[in-house]
Amino acid sequence: MLMPKKVKHRKWRKGRSRGLETRAKELNFGKFGLKSMGTKWLTARQIEAARRAVIRYLKKGGKLWLRIFPQKPVTKKGTEVPMGGGKGSVDHYVFPIKPGRIIFELEGISEDQAKEAFRKAGAKLPIKTKFIKK
Repeated sequence: MLMPKKVKHRKWRKGRSRGLETRAKELNFGKFGLKSMGTKWLTARQIEAARRAVIRYLKKGGKLWLRIFPQKPVTKKGTEVPMGGGKGSVDHYVFPIKPGRIIFELEGISEDQAKEAFRKAGAKLPIKTKFIKK
């Protein structure tokens, strides 16, 4: 599963996800891409599930680039823990995605295959996505 080896701060604050994406809005590596159309926290498990769906569909053909990495820690307190007692321990990692961000890029396959692969990947993600090409 995707998680950082080392982080500057073990526990982060929630933060607010507002506006449109300013980085990674255009294709840099591949010919085809999957672009996000919504705002959400993508967990490491969701990203990995989408990546596996694409890889399984491709069957060793083409090259896939992952343009996002979950490095924001999300904490969770145990069940039946009373109020107070501080912040919970780190449970999992997420990537806060905004509209317009490229999630995956593909190259080395036909457009129809790329569309189908990204359709399967988009089904694993909790946001609306859009297929784009260079």
